[in-house]
Amino acid sequence: MATPMTPAQWRAALRAEGVRLVEYDGWTTRGRDAATGKTFGPVHGSLNHHTAGTSSLKAVATGGRPDLPAPLAHAHLAKTGTLTLVSCHRANHAGLAAKNVVDAIVAEKTLPKPSKGVTVDGNDCLYGIEVENLGNLKDTYTRAQYDALVRYNAAICRHHGWGAGSVAGHLETSVEGKVDPRGPVEGYGSRGRFTFTMDQLRADVAERLKHAASWSPGTTTYTVAKGDTLWSIAASKLGDGNRWKDIADLNGLKDADEITPGQKLKLPAK
Repeated sequence: MATPMTPAQWRAALRAEGVRLVEYDGWTTRGRDAATGKTFGPVHGSLNHHTAGTSSLKAVATGGRPDLPAPLAHAHLAKTGTLTLVSCHRANHAGLAAKNVVDAIVAEKTLPKPSKGVTVDGNDCLYGIEVENLGNLKDTYTRAQYDALVRYNAAICRHHGWGAGSVAGHLETSVEGKVDPRGPVEGYGSRGRFTFTMDQLRADVAERLKHAASWSPGTTTYTVAKGDTLWSIAASKLGDGNRWKDIADLNGLKDADEITPGQKLKLPAK
């Protein structure tokens, strides 16, 4: 249980954790507090969702759905691993949440099966993130995207002094049969392709919280030589020149030749 983060605290926590951050215009004042007469907070945890669509940023931030006004979360996470802050106030993302699960999140205990007997409004007390993914069990979360998701959840937990037990998925709190988040993940750290589960996400957040916010999992360092491009480095070190984008994402670069001899690059796992 805690006071919701201010805009300055959001920025500081996410940047310290290494999240590539964009701010959607108006995010510091956008919310559902005035429209509902309900104040956001105190907050108990971080709730994770998938968008079940593509190009969803505008819908999450301002467009909403025919049956649900925006904002639909506090943040949107693109396939590139870029996180966009869309609101720091009350957002329509959680809906009715099982009280027995919310109580377990507060206590950071193993989450029980959601009971429909007693519910609370999850929008009052949970941060929400929408991760760009179709949720059809075929669409893949990219390495950069999953890494950013771990960092995002860890940033919230680190700021509030929470453990990974404060991280949950919509499928775990919902009394309406929600299934998100789910799907295959391209990889994380030294791990190859795996299936998204909340237990795995919590384990990855827990591991991250054991380290400094600047920590990166499963990476090595390469010193750029004369004539190198990100494409050539990816081909020689990762076995696939097309993975230059993974190196670029990890180091905050945009172009394959945006490097200089002697520069130190972090390389993702093969």
